[in-house]
Amino acid sequence: MNTNRYVARAANVAARMIGGEMMIMSGADSSLFSLNETASILWQAADGVTPLAQIVERHICEDYAVDPATALRDAEALSEDLARHGILLLSDAPHPHDPLPDSGPPSKASP
Repeated sequence: MNTNRYVARAANVAARMIGGEMMIMSGADSSLFSLNETASILWQAADGVTPLAQIVERHICEDYAVDPATALRDAEALSEDLARHGILLLSDAPHPHDPLPDSGPPSKASP
């Protein structure tokens, strides 16, 4: 994946934070996805205008003891997987339309 890729949440999904996990249901086929804490951070930050590498740097590497290259590789793989399921949209240019109501900035995990 190109590190200058942008991620946005798809419009045809329903999402709710339950505990530290984001539950997402696809409107296309009613598939249900459960995102762990770090994947939930990526989901919440997927605004279509912030590059994936910047999301990883600002919201994941700052909060977790993880190597930036490893975190970016994991985020790329997750983004591609969720895009295959129609949950995220990927593009090489900013996509300013955020189809879902703002769920606020990613929250930091409490110890």
